Amino acid sequence: MKRALVTGAAGFVGKWLCAALVQDGWSVTACAHSEADVEAARAPGPWGSLGPVSWKTGDIRDVAFIEGLIALQPQAILHLAAVSHVQHATKSPTLAWEVNLLASVQLLNAALRLRESGAVDPLVLLIGSAEQYGRQPAESMPLGEGVPLSPVTVYGATKAAQEIAGLQAFHASGLRVIAARPFPHTGPGQEERFVLPALVARAEALRTSGSGAPMLTGNLTPVRDFLHVSDVVAAYIALLHAGRPGTVYNVASGTGLSVREVVERVLQRTGVQAELKEDPALVRAVDVPVLVGDATRLSAHTGWKPTRGFDSILDDLLAYHRTHAATL
Repeated sequence: MKRALVTGAAGFVGKWLCAALVQDGWSVTACAHSEADVEAARAPGPWGSLGPVSWKTGDIRDVAFIEGLIALQPQAILHLAAVSHVQHATKSPTLAWEVNLLASVQLLNAALRLRESGAVDPLVLLIGSAEQYGRQPAESMPLGEGVPLSPVTVYGATKAAQEIAGLQAFHASGLRVIAARPFPHTGPGQEERFVLPALVARAEALRTSGSGAPMLTGNLTPVRDFLHVSDVVAAYIALLHAGRPGTVYNVASGTGLSVREVVERVLQRTGVQAELKEDPALVRAVDVPVLVGDATRLSAHTGWKPTRGFDSILDDLLAYHRTHAATL
């Protein structure tokens, strides 16, 4: 069995990814920040079985912790650990830069030393974000990987810098680095501070209360390209098998929906009729008007294509929310 190391494994995407890697035949070592995170990740969930996964706990900013992970000689390193919430990164920029860039540089350096030792030539998959693109003209959509990056959020800037560091390591030393730029993705188990689970929770609260209250929203005009998390982790595994080192890949559907369209479809799916009311507390200080990606390169190199449509994503979120709410 090939050995995979997953950082940020106790997070939403990390759990789905670890389960998918096990299913794909990998021996998985997963790293998390604390034992409490591991315990929560081991609880049964919609992502599947994490039973065969081996866990390591520590701070990804700790050089000694990283060295211990690399000493396991992983053949693939999937780097998800990050301050991944845009607003969190905005409020804590120093932490975001420490975790999203400096810890990534330490991980790349450790992986390079492993390569130079001759023991293993690891493949490093760096997980970036569509936020790296920043504001782009609507007529440029869907965005290809060659579009110049102009991030407007702290999160997007840290991810762009992480990618630059990874590609520099590839060009300078031959370290096998692949960079992924996933567009927004969601699914069962994502926290309700993220937009789609939050909208589903609000719509369900209106449905069960029957109060006739308005549906609170943030800015309704931004357009986003949404994916199911299962499709995204399938893309990551496809890149392990067929991605080309030194290459950047969008993970995207190519279809954009405005937040207004999303809210209307959530309400339709839940059978709720409600007035839409913008809540200033939910409006981002900095927002990108349109983000839709072109994944032609990923499809051409690996054969990957998304399999889950938007209504299917909503159905999964609704089913999970109703089951989860019933257990509280």
